[in-house]
Amino acid sequence: MNITSKKVVALGGGHGLAVVLRAARRYTDDITAVVTVADDGGSSGRLRRDLGVVAPGDLRKCLVALASDPIWARAFEHRFQGGDLDGHAFGNLVIVGLAESLGDSLQAVDEAAKVLGAVGRVLPATIGPVVMKADVDGRAVEGQVAVQNSPGRIGHVELVPADAPAPPAVIEAIGRADQVVLAPGSLFTSLLPVLSVGEIRRALAATTADVVQIANLRPELPETEGLDATDHLRVVLDHGARVDRFVFQADGAFPADPAAIRALGVEPVAADVAGANGLVHDPARLATALSALLES
Repeated sequence: MNITSKKVVALGGGHGLAVVLRAARRYTDDITAVVTVADDGGSSGRLRRDLGVVAPGDLRKCLVALASDPIWARAFEHRFQGGDLDGHAFGNLVIVGLAESLGDSLQAVDEAAKVLGAVGRVLPATIGPVVMKADVDGRAVEGQVAVQNSPGRIGHVELVPADAPAPPAVIEAIGRADQVVLAPGSLFTSLLPVLSVGEIRRALAATTADVVQIANLRPELPETEGLDATDHLRVVLDHGARVDRFVFQADGAFPADPAAIRALGVEPVAADVAGANGLVHDPARLATALSALLES
C-alpha cells in the first residue's frame, strides 16, 4: 500500500482509536488523533484526582499506536507493580511530568511524541480536565467509569463544563482534513465525549473532508446492551455529529441495516475489517477499506 500525504484526522479514545491510528499510518503520513480526556478510571483517574491534570491514558495509547521506537513504546505501556506507583503506566507519568514542568499539556504530548518517534500528532479533545455526564434511564450519572458501569439504557451524553473549548489545533486539523474517522470502541464513554465538544461538532459540519464512522464488531456490555451497529450510527447522529459513510463488517456478528443507514442520509459501506477471531478490527484490513474510501 502506498503511503500518501492525505490528511487524516481520527476521533475517539481507547483501543478503538489506537487501532484506527495503526491502520491510518499504513496509508498516510499525515495523521492527527483527537482524544477524549474524560477518563476517570485506573491510573488516569488517580492522577486526575491527585494532581488535577488532563487524563493521560488515552493520549498515551495513541502515542504508542503512532510510535516508531519499539523500546520507548514498550516502556510507555509498562505498568508498575507494588508501592505507591502500583498500577500506574510509565507513559502516563511521563506525560503528566512533562505537563507540570512545561506548564502546557499540548506541548507535553508533543514532547512525548518526539521521544516515541510518533508519526503524526496527538491532541486532547478539550483544553483542561472535563467530566462526562449522561442520562441513564432518566437518572443523571457523572463520571466515565460510573456511566460505563451503570445498569440501564444510556441516553444523552454531555461534558461538564458544557462549554469546554477544543484546542485551536484540533479545529484547524479537522478543517484541513481529507478524511475524518470516528473510531470504534466505547460509544458513549470514548467517542461521544469527543463529539460532545461543540467546537468539534461545528468543525465536522463545516469540513470538506469525508466523515467516516467505523462500526463496532460487537456490543460493549453493559454500555451498549440492546443496540446493534445501526443504532450506534443513530446515537452519533442524535448527538448532532455529521457522518457521511458508515463502515461495518460484511456478514458480521453485529448486524447493520444498509437500508436504514441510507434512510439516515449516510452511505453504508460493507467491508472485511475484522481480525481472524472476529472480535477486534484488523489494522491492515481497516487500512485497505479506509484508503479505498479516501481515494474514491
